[in-house]
Amino acid sequence: MSENKTSDLLQQLSLGKQSDYKSNYDADLLDTVPRSLTREALGLSSQTQLPFVGTDIWTGYEVSWLNSKGKPQVAIAEFYFDHDSENLIESKSFKLYLNSFNQMRYETQDRIISIIEHDLSSCSGAPVSVTFYSLSDYAKKGLVETPGISIDQLDIEINDFDYNPLLLKKAPNKALTNVTEILASDLLKSNCLVTGQPDWASVIIQYSGTPICHESLLKYLVSFRGHNEFHEHCVERIFCDLTRHFELANLTVYARYTRRGGLDINPIRSTHAVNFDWLRLARQ
Repeated sequence: MSENKTSDLLQQLSLGKQSDYKSNYDADLLDTVPRSLTREALGLSSQTQLPFVGTDIWTGYEVSWLNSKGKPQVAIAEFYFDHDSENLIESKSFKLYLNSFNQMRYETQDRIISIIEHDLSSCSGAPVSVTFYSLSDYAKKGLVETPGISIDQLDIEINDFDYNPLLLKKAPNKALTNVTEILASDLLKSNCLVTGQPDWASVIIQYSGTPICHESLLKYLVSFRGHNEFHEHCVERIFCDLTRHFELANLTVYARYTRRGGLDINPIRSTHAVNFDWLRLARQ
């Protein structure tokens, strides 16, 4: 996609503009962004088989509607988008869309779920599944710590805050020809591609293969601090950079972003189908 076309597309989004909140259901509020927007920059064209599989797990904390008697109902929702859908949903438009249910009456919760699944599937271009939780059921799931070895405690000096994949280095111990480990960092920060607002995340990297220098990985992740890109594309960029710099048999990159506007986005990209146990972190 050309730079001009990309700019024109982004300017059409609700993101970064003053918006009115509608009190009546309106599926047209949803804005989409082609996943090809930055995949082309990663050398992943529509004719190229993607080197990963995965899911974008969204959590909606501000979901509400009225029952048939007009009594407000609330829930926490999880939305599962396939990595291979044609489009991702722009987050502000998603918030506006969910808020359009606030004054709508429905006989059952299942009816709302059915409507949302239909609308999101239609916009994204692939089936989307939706699960509603009561607040008490969701609270029972609790919070967990980031799994794996935290690299945040490394005492290193960092001077590069502009995205730089050349910071990635192999571990200096050449005796280690192959390792399996889970590395984690709570220091990932990137910026919204449209508004420049900061996006905060914890990232988990599980791999088998060439040992990755932990210090270099931390410097690399911190270099996203001045980088402007959507959540999903940042994770795909990290995945592609790691596969290009190291000989890896297996790789999973999973980011848990903090919420904005009542929504958080948690993309997973992996060389293989992966099923992480429940993972909701303190900042979420």
